[in-house]
Amino acid sequence: MVLGNMKQKMRGEEKMIVITGAAGFIGSCLVKYLNEQNFFRLVLIDDLKIEDQWTNLVGKKFEAIISQADTFRFLQGRGEEIFALIHLGACSDTTEKNADFLLENNYRFSIKLAEYAFEHAIRFIYASSAATYGDGTLGFSDDESKLESLHPLNMYGYSKHLFDLWLFSQKLLGKVVGLKYFNVFGPNEYHKGRMASMIYHMFFQVQNEGKVRLFKSNSPMYKDGEQCRDFIYVKDAVRMTASFLNNDFCGIFNIGSGKRESWNSLACKLFDAMNRKVSIEYIDMPENLYAQYQNDTCAEMKKYFALFPECPMTEIESSVKEYVQEYLLRKKRW
Repeated sequence: MVLGNMKQKMRGEEKMIVITGAAGFIGSCLVKYLNEQNFFRLVLIDDLKIEDQWTNLVGKKFEAIISQADTFRFLQGRGEEIFALIHLGACSDTTEKNADFLLENNYRFSIKLAEYAFEHAIRFIYASSAATYGDGTLGFSDDESKLESLHPLNMYGYSKHLFDLWLFSQKLLGKVVGLKYFNVFGPNEYHKGRMASMIYHMFFQVQNEGKVRLFKSNSPMYKDGEQCRDFIYVKDAVRMTASFLNNDFCGIFNIGSGKRESWNSLACKLFDAMNRKVSIEYIDMPENLYAQYQNDTCAEMKKYFALFPECPMTEIESSVKEYVQEYLLRKKRW
């Protein structure tokens, strides 16, 4: 998906794209993708406090990098220079208990950025989360009329949901793009620790112990390891994110594959990519996850694919193989 019309929409001299969370997992991959599309006038906003996170930016081209605390100082007086503001920065720890911290980072800061974008007629694209859907009882539809009925299971999901609801109550969803990312995996997630994808963790389990540990089921509806997720390769996720730079589409959209994959099936694909014999051990689920665990997630993708019917999606076998063999085994970033 080439952003061929984007520079035309910028009218004349190329304007800036500002990206928050730019040194993070999805953010750094988005920078890489935009560089590949020949966009280099990028301003990156992030705090490089995590060890080695800075290496996600090595080899990438951008105009400036600033800390989150300096965001509005930098933005002041630059409204006419900015084409788009892509807001990916957030605390994404689903087990974070400090509600005030989450509200300040994921809710209030987002409102301030959105208000700046509205004031200066800047394209505003932000990361919501599939965590806003809660246990999935109400499904995973990105129909905005259903927003008020959603019940997130943790404070992280609630902080994201509150921003969605703020836009909804202010009748502003028709002026922004909100993206609900499902289970994203791929290169550049080394710094995420326990919040890295399960594929990342399984790789090191196999490498160090020769086996994968999966949670036992907490529901009679699912056998051990048969809980399902909608996995999407980060290269697909950032391409889909950037697809909204080329048009005036607005609203909330799921970013997923639209397909279910069980943990057992995913583990088998990982073993195959590593040329190892399948060995799975089932362990008890931690108490702090038991009540908020999603047993089955699958993005409803008809809304996105109706706008982008020719959007290519990488098959899970191919993406796992590439991630393992081109990045994890070689300790490389994208």
